[in-house]
Amino acid sequence: MEIRSMHFVSRVRQRLDDAELQRNLQRTRGRNAAARLASLSSLDDFDAVRARATDIRASVLRDLDVWLERFEAEATRRGATVLWARDGDEACRLVIDIARRHDVKTVVKAKSMVSEEAGLNAALEAAGIRPVETDLGEYILQINDNEPPSHIIMPVIHKSKEQVSELFARVHGTAAKTDIVELTREAREKLRPEFLGAEMGISGGNFLIAETGSVAIVTNEGNGRMCTTMPRVHVALTGIEKVIPTLDDLATLLRILPRSATGQAISNYVSLLTGPKHEGDADGPEHMYFVLVDGGRADLIGGDFEPMLRCIRCGACMNHCPVYQTIGGHSYGWVYPGPMGSVLTPLYQGLEKAKDLPQAATLCNQCGVVCPVSIPLPDLMRKLRERQVDAGLRPWSERLSMRLWAWVAQRPKLYARGVRLAVRYLRWLADGRDRIQAMGVAPGWTAERDFPAPAAQSFRDQYAARQRGAGR
Repeated sequence: MEIRSMHFVSRVRQRLDDAELQRNLQRTRGRNAAARLASLSSLDDFDAVRARATDIRASVLRDLDVWLERFEAEATRRGATVLWARDGDEACRLVIDIARRHDVKTVVKAKSMVSEEAGLNAALEAAGIRPVETDLGEYILQINDNEPPSHIIMPVIHKSKEQVSELFARVHGTAAKTDIVELTREAREKLRPEFLGAEMGISGGNFLIAETGSVAIVTNEGNGRMCTTMPRVHVALTGIEKVIPTLDDLATLLRILPRSATGQAISNYVSLLTGPKHEGDADGPEHMYFVLVDGGRADLIGGDFEPMLRCIRCGACMNHCPVYQTIGGHSYGWVYPGPMGSVLTPLYQGLEKAKDLPQAATLCNQCGVVCPVSIPLPDLMRKLRERQVDAGLRPWSERLSMRLWAWVAQRPKLYARGVRLAVRYLRWLADGRDRIQAMGVAPGWTAERDFPAPAAQSFRDQYAARQRGAGR
């Protein structure tokens, strides 16, 4: 998928000026956070479960090669074929080769963020193979000129039902409907023939289980099972970091993934898929493939950013992020929005291509607090900021101002005089009010927020006065 993170600031301005988007974001703001909080009450000891989930993911990464080899051996023993892709382009080539080998004309797809990373739909279309998204949100985006998702769990969260109704009426040639039940029924009627006619299904994978060679898929729509069991070929496309050792580990992670993602104790569907159909099986594909993608993941092993590979793609970080909830997912310019995207995009696509994303956070640590596998997201963003400074990727004006501030801060008398002048200037701007409504300087910080008027004296002057009084 093409990266557009270089234009983050301009896209943010567009999203803030989009009245319809702002209404849609306001409508959903806080909903998932409240659902998550309510669902956690049913866990006997959330902290213990979270600690166990964190340990499972961290321990796998310490021996990732071992667990991947175990997974490959078990999956192969059960009749599946395991293929390895260095990056998204190689993953697309492998999937297209599989499709051509089996004379595939139509592919039905369950949600897969790795396929978004790879730009798989565009690659399939270029090869003459028709991809059909079957997740309701992804389907809406596909028929809307292949619009990218705005959220990793709820890809169409940025649209209202009225917008979806207008889109369905235009694309399907049907009467406009605003009832959600009727809209979903219309989508099912359009997608059912696709399930019945497709020769190949493509899914992602929430987890790969090494002891059984299985892929676990967690969904709330029946499309996932139909994509993986009805076509004669099933391809599971996912990242190499998704492997976990045992089914017991899967049980632990399933206690925390749905609660963190949608506030459910368990999702509607948990599918555990192991190998192709055997004699006597009622359903399942005749051929099963795993395409496991690196895409920059292996480079993170053993480094400062290895904790990011623990991510289980629940979306809790963006559901609690005040920045994401204000600007929406498309502002981030690549597959992963919110705090996770502010770390993953620079790591996978290059810091120079996404230099604004590590700055796109208040560092309030809401994302770190709610992460079910304890990823220290603010710390990782700070490390990316440090790398930017070391590489000279920050704007010259910012670098000059920081050097000037450092020079002044090392000269206490000059610093004290500067603070006194700043206090006078800010109090003049306040004009007797307790807030400064338009500063005219630093517009990136002050255009959208009021600034508190300072006290009559700086802290240094107040402290000095108190010390003189104590001496007397």
